[in-house]
Amino acid sequence: METVNPEVRIDTYIRNVANALEQVEREGVKNEVIEIARAYLKDSIYYLSRGDQFNALATIAYAEGLLDALRFLGIAHFNWSRTDDLIRRAQNKVFVAGTFEIIHPGHIAYLRHAWTLGRVVAVIARDSTVKKIKGRDVIIPENQRLEVVSNIVYVHKARLGYEGDMFRVVEEERPNIILLGPNQPFNEDSLREELRKRGLGNIEVIRFNDYVDCPLCSTTKILKAISSRFNQNNQLP
Repeated sequence: METVNPEVRIDTYIRNVANALEQVEREGVKNEVIEIARAYLKDSIYYLSRGDQFNALATIAYAEGLLDALRFLGIAHFNWSRTDDLIRRAQNKVFVAGTFEIIHPGHIAYLRHAWTLGRVVAVIARDSTVKKIKGRDVIIPENQRLEVVSNIVYVHKARLGYEGDMFRVVEEERPNIILLGPNQPFNEDSLREELRKRGLGNIEVIRFNDYVDCPLCSTTKILKAISSRFNQNNQLP
């Protein structure tokens, strides 16, 4: 039998509780105990992403206990998932990349979905790369963007990319999955071909296609809204 390290076991435990909570939410069950269980789940994801296995295990155990109590009382109905698939997901490394200049709900949805596929490595575009691609200087410098993304609960690891060769960081990280965002201008087939040429043909390339419907779900829209308000009032609120 393959030995599974403690961190992966805890990650699997967390994903099982997350799946159970999703089942409860689909049933439309709402009460304060479920909200507390969800809070413990979020805490556990965060603790594990920071390498704190003790508190990650403690908080997810609290969440599981609350859900089991609700099931015992007949308030909630769910089934625990088989662990083999969850272990595979917990062992997956999921590669995401972007500018992450002004964090908005679209970013959170992207990173949350990445977490459902495995442990997330987020690569932050360098300032010079952003200028080359977007034709403008960044507002938020790369190290500050890195600090923000590093502290998002769904991200296991965040790092800066490289200037020039975008595949260099992929070669170093060796992910199982590359998850593209809805608006990222990469052709999946072309990306797979380049990966194959570099001996990385086993990496799965998929795209997250769920657009978040909100008025300011893009950095460009946010910047335009700020500029417009400033021009109208000649001052920021």
